[in-house]
Amino acid sequence: MTQISLGLDTFGDVSLGVDGRPQSMDQTLREVLDQAVLADEVGIDFIGLGEHHRPDFAISAPEIVLAAIAGRTRRIRLGTAVTVLSTDDPVRVFQRFATLDALSNGRAEPILGRGSFTESYPLFGHDLNEYEQLFEERLDLFARLTREPRITWSGQTRSPLQDQAIYPQPARPMTVWVGVGGSPESVVRVVRQDLQLILAIIGGDAARFAPYIDLYQRACAQLGRPQRPVGVHSPGFVAETDEAAQETLWPHYAEMYGRLGRERGWPQVTKDRYLSEIHDGALYVGSPETVARKIARTVKLLGIQRFDMKYATGPVPHGALMDCIRLYGEKVIPLVREMVGAQAQGG
Repeated sequence: MTQISLGLDTFGDVSLGVDGRPQSMDQTLREVLDQAVLADEVGIDFIGLGEHHRPDFAISAPEIVLAAIAGRTRRIRLGTAVTVLSTDDPVRVFQRFATLDALSNGRAEPILGRGSFTESYPLFGHDLNEYEQLFEERLDLFARLTREPRITWSGQTRSPLQDQAIYPQPARPMTVWVGVGGSPESVVRVVRQDLQLILAIIGGDAARFAPYIDLYQRACAQLGRPQRPVGVHSPGFVAETDEAAQETLWPHYAEMYGRLGRERGWPQVTKDRYLSEIHDGALYVGSPETVARKIARTVKLLGIQRFDMKYATGPVPHGALMDCIRLYGEKVIPLVREMVGAQAQGG
């Protein structure tokens, strides 16, 4: 049995300082670097940095932050969560990750996606009406770049390429994932491009996503593609006890989802709904034992090979995030592997 991969993701949420006021993005970025170094030290498998272009998230150029992390870490794999490929140039994205892969001795592992925010479309001069076509074409080009040393390609959303070599070339094939929010078409697209699937489960019981795993397996069979590892990304937070985790995260969760709700017309977030999402939904919040049990249940339900927890939700202070990372690496990961191993043996 393949050992489950357990990672962490962050968008670089602008955090609160000791005075309770939002810190600068400069400081938040330096804290993300320290968080990734700790994650490496405590045995976490992967760190993913989300790309955003908003005042509440500090990371807009994740590959640069990942390069800084590469220089201070030894083993942790380095990727995004996600790279917004629709509004970037696939050739430049490939070159940046190939460079990161060289500097980190083969640890680059991009996750490509469309993202859940649209700020990058006007920022980089793209038409939101081309949402589907932009991603379809650019994912096709990126997938081919990972397999062909010289590329001939044409489409409607960028200039064509004719027998073009792209540099640098990675010393070994990169592992490339595609983040999917839950549409059947997106799952089939990942299979068609022969890339690896990671499901973003940010609300509701993970069991709701079992049909997507089934679809993935059927699509692999029908299209003659090998079944590759499948992962899940969900938000969470770990503290010494369930109560401490819930109470530490709640005001920051409420602040973030309240702000997004006002932008998008969502109902007001309540603590009852928050607790319901912890007990029966997609929030992996609690003590190490509680979080480990919930991750192990998701692994069993969906038959996945990877789980990444988004450990920062809202302006959680740096100290609390560092405690969460330490507990995740030192306690949650060993417990999950023990539980998953027992499940595999019928225990």
